Amino acid sequence: ILFVESGFGCDQHGQNATKAVVRACRNAIEFNSIPSVERLVPGGRNGLKLKIKIGTPFPLVDGGLCCNSGVAIPELGDKNDDMLIAVAAVTVGF
Repeated sequence: ILFVESGFGCDQHGQNATKAVVRACRNAIEFNSIPSVERLVPGGRNGLKLKIKIGTPFPLVDGGLCCNSGVAIPELGDKNDDMLIAVAAVTVGF
């Protein structure tokens, strides 16, 4: 394992759990830098492996959060004023 990071993502409009999860994963790893990865990891960047554990309001993994955003905007895909929040734990290794 090189590092473990956690991230947060939400979809305020449209109740799209996938969008919230993608945002959580990106949030977890977007500000990391491993400048020596080419020397440390056999195969360099192509040799990296990710393990991702996700929590959403739906039972991928128990957890996550569904709360009110305070406004429903049908033009943005809202069925109601639910805001879906996901968390992600991303482990990077080889």
